[in-house]
Amino acid sequence: MDSEQREQYDYARKRIKQKKRLMQHFIVFLAVSILLIIINPILGIGSDFFISNWFVWVILLWTLLFFIHVFNVFIVNRFMGKEWEDRQLEKLKALQEKRLRSLKEQVEKDSLKKNDHTPL
Repeated sequence: MDSEQREQYDYARKRIKQKKRLMQHFIVFLAVSILLIIINPILGIGSDFFISNWFVWVILLWTLLFFIHVFNVFIVNRFMGKEWEDRQLEKLKALQEKRLRSLKEQVEKDSLKKNDHTPL
């Protein structure tokens, strides 16, 4: 397997792991939400808290966090995934090469100026 195939394989494994963790997050979210719904209204646990229906706020906050997770896996990674990283790397390499050429030209100019002022 050449390096490019290995890189693609590693990227695919990373994406699969991200999606697997997202699914695990969803399953835990669903299970805990159901548990909170059972604990508070049905069993009456936590009914003496200062916020009535506190479990709803917990579920809503967790829903927000879950959607952030979904956004990161499917949206951010799509726009800032492997291809984006490769493009950014190429841009940075080109910029670095341009700077090196500029420095080399400056050194050559300085060298020529120094040689022009040398007495014979």
